[in-house]
Amino acid sequence: MNERIVCQKCIHYFVTWQQGKPHGCKAYGFKSQIIPSIVVKNSSGFPCAFYQLKNPER
Repeated sequence: MNERIVCQKCIHYFVTWQQGKPHGCKAYGFKSQIIPSIVVKNSSGFPCAFYQLKNPER
């Protein structure tokens, strides 16, 4: 996948409003201080496998 992953445009991304862990990913089931796609890439070495645009027709 050569497409840049922007978590905020993904159907699985959510804002937690939790201080220190404002970013969440429903697909992987975690909250973090940094954008989930970066956590996934750093942990696994692979880009996010669950990335899906919220509005793919746009």
